[in-house]
Amino acid sequence: MKQIFSCLKPYAGRMTVGFVIKVAATIVELLIPWALSVMIDDIIPLSNVGIIFAWGLVMILFAVLALVGNIVANRMASLVARNTTERIRLQLYSRISFLSARQQEAFTMPSLISRATSDTYNIHQMLGMMQRLGVRQPIMLIGGLAVTLTMDASLTMIMLAMIPPMGVLVYLFSSRGIPMYGRVQEALDRFIRLVREDTAGVRVIKALSKTDTERKKFASINKEVVDKEWKAGMVMGAMNPVMSFFLNLGMVLVIYYGAVRVNSGLTKPGVIMAFMSYVTIILNSILFMSRMFAIFSKASASAKRITEVLNTPEDLMIEERPGVDHSAHIVFDQVSFGYEGSEHSLKNISFEVERGKTLGIIGATGSGKSTIINMLMRYYDPQEGAVFVNGMDVRAYSGKNLKTMFGVAFQNDVIFHDTIRENISFGRNLSDEEILKAAKAAQAMEFIEEKGLDFMLAIRGMNVSGGQKQRLLISRALAGNPQILILDDSSSALDYATDARLRQAIRREYSDITTIIVAQRISSIMHADRILVLEDGEIIGDGVHEQLMETCDVYREISDSQMGGGALGE
Repeated sequence: MKQIFSCLKPYAGRMTVGFVIKVAATIVELLIPWALSVMIDDIIPLSNVGIIFAWGLVMILFAVLALVGNIVANRMASLVARNTTERIRLQLYSRISFLSARQQEAFTMPSLISRATSDTYNIHQMLGMMQRLGVRQPIMLIGGLAVTLTMDASLTMIMLAMIPPMGVLVYLFSSRGIPMYGRVQEALDRFIRLVREDTAGVRVIKALSKTDTERKKFASINKEVVDKEWKAGMVMGAMNPVMSFFLNLGMVLVIYYGAVRVNSGLTKPGVIMAFMSYVTIILNSILFMSRMFAIFSKASASAKRITEVLNTPEDLMIEERPGVDHSAHIVFDQVSFGYEGSEHSLKNISFEVERGKTLGIIGATGSGKSTIINMLMRYYDPQEGAVFVNGMDVRAYSGKNLKTMFGVAFQNDVIFHDTIRENISFGRNLSDEEILKAAKAAQAMEFIEEKGLDFMLAIRGMNVSGGQKQRLLISRALAGNPQILILDDSSSALDYATDARLRQAIRREYSDITTIIVAQRISSIMHADRILVLEDGEIIGDGVHEQLMETCDVYREISDSQMGGGALGE
C-alpha cells in the first residue's frame, strides 16, 4: 500500500488544501450541537427574541459553512482519487506492456486484466473514501469527545468505555477480511479468463453445440466467485451489526445516566440534548471508520496484486554481447530453447538469411516454426546459442530498436475496433499513399476500394472474412516498410492464386526486405530462396524446393499430399 500512496505525491498540494477545508468544515459542524445547548440553557431563559434569532442565525451560518466546506473538500478528494487512479492504471498498463512473454504467462492475461480493472477500481474507491471519511470521521470522534469532556466528563467516560471493544472488533474483522478479499480477486481472475475465452470462441461453441457445456462451466466459476464474495461479505458485513450493538448500548447508557443527573440537578437539559447529538456523532464516526476498514481491506488485497506487477523485475535486459563479422542479415548460431516445463522446442538450430532474400519454414504443428520467430524477435532468449540481426546479437538491442525492424503478420493476429486506415497505420501516422501501397501488395485493394479506408471494423474483424482479415494484417506488416517481414502462417485463408500474387507483389514492391514465411502449405514457400524443414525442433531439411523434393522425405510427403507431387507455378 505504501507504493500506492506514493502516487499521491503530485497531488500533495491539492490534498493539503482539501484537508484544511475538510477540517475547518468538520470543526464548524461540531459547534452546532454546542450552540444548541447554549441556546436552550442560557439564551431562551433570557426571553430576548432578538438574541434568540441572532443565535439561530449563527447556527444556520455554521450549517451553511459546513455544507459548502464539505462539498468543496469532497469534490477535491474525488479529483485527487480519479487522477491518482488514472496514474496507477497508466503505470500498470505500461508495465504490463513491457512484461516478457514468460512473465505474462506467469501472471496469465485474465489476471492482468483483472488487476488493471477491478483492482484499480478498489484503489479508487479507497482513495476517495480515505480523503472524505478518513479525515472527517477521526475529527468528529476526537473533536466530539473533546467538546463533551468540557460539558460533562462523567457522561463522556461512558462513551469512552465503548471505544476499546469496538477497536478490537475492527482489528479482528479486518485481519480476516484482507486475505479473503485476496481470494475473491483470484477467483475473479478465473472468471475473467472463462468469459474471455467463451467470448472469443462463441462461434466455435455454437458450431459444436457446446453452449450447455460452457454454460455449466460459467455457472460453476460464477458460483465460486459469488461464494467467495459472500464469505468475505459475511465476515466484513457482520462488523456493522456488532458495532451498531455497541453504539446503541452506549446511547442507552448515556440517556439513562443523563436523566439521573438532570433529575439530581447535576446537569442541564440543554447539555443532555447536545450530548445526544454528540453521542450520535461520535458513535457514528466509529461505525463509519469500521466501514472504512472493510474498504481498506479490499483495497489492501488489490494493492498487493497491483504492486506485484509494478515490482516485477525487468526481463530480457539489454546485454553486452559480441557481434559477428558476417554479411548475412539474420544469423541463428546453434540455438536451443525450451518453454518452461517442456523439453527443447528448438535443438541446435543454425542458419543464415541474406538481406533481401526469402526464407521459408515448414513443418508439422509443434515442430518449432513459431519458436524461431519468438527467438528472432526476442520474445524469449535462447538457452544456448545466439541470434544475430545486422551482425548484432538481439540481446544487445533495446526492445524498441529491435522491434521497429520488423513487420509481422500472425495467423490469428488482432484486428481492432477502428477504421481500416487506423488498423493498417497502427498509430504510425502513415500517409494514405503508404497505406494503399501496402494494401495493394497485400491484395487487399479489392475490398478496401469497395468499403473505403474509413470503414469501421468490428472487434477481432468479425465483419470481414478470414481472407480479408489476413490481407489487412499483411498490409499492416508491410506499411511501415520494415527491414524484416515475418509472415507466420498469415496466408492460410487465401486461395492459391491470391497467395501467389501476394508473393509476387512483395518481391516486386519490397525487394529490399528480408522475408521469413512460416507456412503449413508448400505453395507458400516453394519459391523461397531457402527452405527449412523442421521436425521436433530440429532442421531435417535445408535447401530450395527442387533439392528438398529429392533429399527430404518429409518435405516430399507434404508436397505429394498437397499437390500430388506437382508444382504449382506462379
